[in-house]
Amino acid sequence: MDNGTLSASTYDAFRAHPLLRGADEVLERHWAPGQVVEEHTHPFDADAVVSAGEMWLTRAGVTEHLRAGDTFRVPAGTPHSERYGPQGATYWVARRKPR
Repeated sequence: MDNGTLSASTYDAFRAHPLLRGADEVLERHWAPGQVVEEHTHPFDADAVVSAGEMWLTRAGVTEHLRAGDTFRVPAGTPHSERYGPQGATYWVARRKPR
């Protein structure tokens, strides 16, 4: 890691593995400084790694503070909310609809 961020080559490696294991898509998501995403759910499983910045992910009343290099998983249908740090955050996420 350099300056708390993961490199483009690391993204390429991250992207290849989930696609080989059946992920529907792999995306890079960027979030604005201080952005808050209220509680919501998704129709897909999400496996992600924070590549820059920091975020707080809350599920079932438990909040995790995540920084560059940290991973997280949110199964389809799981209520969760997100809050992003003062520099915002970027994460790479592999999405897979349950089969």
